[in-house]
Amino acid sequence: MNSFTTMIVNGDDLILHALKEDIPGEDITTNAVISENKRGQVQLLCKQDGVIAGLEVFKRVFQLLDDTTEMKALFKDGDEVKSGDLLAIVTASVRALLTGERTALNFLQRMSGIATHTRKLVKVLEGTKTRLLDTRKTTPNMRIFEKYAVKVGGGTNHRFSLSDGVLLKDNHIAAAGGVKEAVRLAKEYVPFVCKIEVEVENREMLEDALEAGADIIMLDNMNIEDMKEAIQIINGRAESECSGNVTKEDLMALTEIGVDYISCGAVTHSSAILDLSMKNLMVLD
Repeated sequence: MNSFTTMIVNGDDLILHALKEDIPGEDITTNAVISENKRGQVQLLCKQDGVIAGLEVFKRVFQLLDDTTEMKALFKDGDEVKSGDLLAIVTASVRALLTGERTALNFLQRMSGIATHTRKLVKVLEGTKTRLLDTRKTTPNMRIFEKYAVKVGGGTNHRFSLSDGVLLKDNHIAAAGGVKEAVRLAKEYVPFVCKIEVEVENREMLEDALEAGADIIMLDNMNIEDMKEAIQIINGRAESECSGNVTKEDLMALTEIGVDYISCGAVTHSSAILDLSMKNLMVLD
């Protein structure tokens, strides 16, 4: 099941869980001062330049509180937005607008921040063969939203879950008794159409992984010179990925040595939110 299918199947459950976290009983402030029958309209405003992602998730929060919710979006996911832009107008019950505000903004700001960070890194890679990958270093219960945001920003999703592919890391290798044995066992277990990726930390592990027939070699926490040598040794016999605290400044150097993929956990675990707000609430009746 890919990430987009998962979002459709599980998205409402995850949004409802977030709403229940914020409203375990009721929104006592809103319910105290606003009657149930009042309808209103509010503007979604951008306060910082970036890339917008998650507008449908933002809208869905209000729809789950009020199924008559309507939203006029003036931008779409993936658009670059500027501070001061009016992004959307939401019409719903005033109670729904006030009660869902923080949850809706939490999703949208987080997703847009990830898309913005990803876009900046992807632009550095333009014109090269190298693709930027995300990782599983995501916020618990937010993976489908965060990985979607990476795609919106122009990145590529790595494994969505542990069920999606074989990635033999240091502890798997140690437990199996070495690189060759780990690859052999994986080949026996998985269908032949499933690629096998191996994380290596030095030349010996690299040569063992190639000899065992690994499809993808992950060069983990190597310096540029060691990675350059590793790419020459691989020489097209496997795809290459580099990983380990990759920064924006590292990207061009890594593309110059010919690596196929760069995985970057920071796009999901360290992206700052994009500053957005809901303002100018107007009661319609």
